Amino acid sequence: MAFLAAGVALPAAAEKADRDKPMNAEADSLRYDDLKQTSVFTGNVVITKGTTIIRGAQVDVSQDPEGYQLAVATAAPGKLAYYRKKRDGVDEYIEGEGERIEYDSRADLVKFIKRAVVRRYKGAVLSDETTGALIVYDNNTDVFTVDAGAKNASAANPGGRVRAMLSPRGPAPGAQAAPPAAGPAPVLRPSTTLGTGTAPKAP
Repeated sequence: MAFLAAGVALPAAAEKADRDKPMNAEADSLRYDDLKQTSVFTGNVVITKGTTIIRGAQVDVSQDPEGYQLAVATAAPGKLAYYRKKRDGVDEYIEGEGERIEYDSRADLVKFIKRAVVRRYKGAVLSDETTGALIVYDNNTDVFTVDAGAKNASAANPGGRVRAMLSPRGPAPGAQAAPPAAGPAPVLRPSTTLGTGTAPKAP
């Protein structure tokens, strides 16, 4: 790992190139173990890896022999850790929060644990939102699974059930809109005179 002035150089449908980009970190303090290839960042931690951003009160990063990283972000008491990344090929972003967030760069998988919420934005507009006790998002397939749990209970959701708001999808790019429905057929009325466009006089 190469050290930066503000921290250490370490990095979900998501930008597929993110997993191969370097991980950069900023924090108030760092404890680094070169033998174990582990780093513990504490205090207003911000991790970036391509379009991926992770924030938390503490982030523990471990690196395997092949260079893949596992980042575990934990929030300060009463707060939530944060994750955001751009989806591949579209102007959409995945954003999530949880008391604990685990990002596995090898599997390109993100877990949001306890008071978890994941949102999908089209540009700056919120499109979908899902909450649960545990949300697992797979950046490779753009598929996420959500589990409920008693620990996710709140005054607004005493059962801790999964909740989701899903917006309807628009037409696929290049798709043509259906033609408007035809109006009623014109009514033909019989005429008793042959004219040149002049209305007949009333008797």
